[in-house]
Amino acid sequence: MQHIKCLLYDGANMEALLKDYLPILMFLGVALGLASVLVIASYILSKRKPDAEKLSAYECGFAPFEDSRTQFDVRFYLVTILFIIFDLEVAFLFPWAITLNETGIVGFLAAFIFLAILTIGFIYEWKKGALEWE
Repeated sequence: MQHIKCLLYDGANMEALLKDYLPILMFLGVALGLASVLVIASYILSKRKPDAEKLSAYECGFAPFEDSRTQFDVRFYLVTILFIIFDLEVAFLFPWAITLNETGIVGFLAAFIFLAILTIGFIYEWKKGALEWE
C-alpha cells in the first residue's frame, strides 16, 4: 500500500512526466493559435461579393437544368456498385499478397475463390448490358 502511495504522490516522478509532455503541449498550443489566427485573418481580409452564380448549386461542371429531385438512370448506380466491388477487391488483395507466404495453399485457394466470384459477377454485369451506354 505504501508503495502505491509513494508512486501516486512522488513529486519527482510527476515533474519528469510533465517535462516529457511539455513539448507536445507547446506544439498543440502553437498549432491551435496559428489555426485561430489564420481563420480570423481570412474572415477579416476576404472579399465578400456574393452573386447568383456563386450561390447557385454546382452540378458536374454544367448549369443546373431541372429540379434536383429528378431520378437518375439506373446505370449510374450500377457503375457505382461495380466501382465499389472492384475497389474492395483491391483492398482485400493487398493484405493477401503480403501474407501469401504465411497462408500457403489455403490462403491462395481462398483468394482464388474470392476472385472467381468477383469475375463471375463482372461477367454477369457485362452480359446484362450494365456497361453499355446509349
